[in-house]
Amino acid sequence: MAAAACRSVKGLVAVITGGASGLGLATAERLVGLGASAVLLDIPSSNGEEQAKKLGSSCAFAPTDVTSEKDVQAALALAKEKFGRVDVAVNCAGIAVAIKTYNAKRNQAHTLEDFQRVINVNLVGTFNVIRLAAGEMGQNEPDQGGQRGVIINTASVAAYEGQVGQAAYSASKGGIVGMTLPIARDLAPMGIRVITIAPGLFGTPLLTSLPEKVRNFLASQVPFPNRLGHPAEYAHLVQSIIENPFINGEVIRLDGAIRMQP
Repeated sequence: MAAAACRSVKGLVAVITGGASGLGLATAERLVGLGASAVLLDIPSSNGEEQAKKLGSSCAFAPTDVTSEKDVQAALALAKEKFGRVDVAVNCAGIAVAIKTYNAKRNQAHTLEDFQRVINVNLVGTFNVIRLAAGEMGQNEPDQGGQRGVIINTASVAAYEGQVGQAAYSASKGGIVGMTLPIARDLAPMGIRVITIAPGLFGTPLLTSLPEKVRNFLASQVPFPNRLGHPAEYAHLVQSIIENPFINGEVIRLDGAIRMQP
């Protein structure tokens, strides 16, 4: 039996959450550079409009709160209006807090509000985009392999080796890991693949804002390459996932072999 042809990124239309910076922006830059079109979804206060203009006529910005059904629907409508369809959704939007479950020195518990906020943005927001993007992808004509779309989510190695103060963040990313396979199974009859990337330590704005001493320490924890990951390397994996039609229902660690220790 002949092998299924790899799908070219050229001509595809992607919606990318967290698209104004970090992993999301690097993904948009790579996909647009390969001939795709992209809509950057990010919060209104981001510089998404400016970044979209830099990427040219094949890119647009949609101010979006990923937890809002109305906002995500408007972003998907913009993608269809400007570029005709939605083929790929990449979920990079996320937030983090560093709070212990209970701080004995301060006699203070982790606030429920902070925990719920992280879960809502990272986990519920990701699911919100998945469920609505799937509906748009389901209207596409299938390619020769029967595929109508690809959804790529972002978890974290914290889903497996969460650190002190990461209860909320790890729970949110663990939820993304846990829902990857069932959603892939749900959407399989529609010809939509669902994959999650679990990055390790990357040079995103969150990490590059830390003091150099802290960044160097974190980088030293990565076995090889002995450095922080480059957002472009995340984007490269997104491209590979899009192009390879047999990757589905899987969580792929992208971490330089790091296994975080307490």
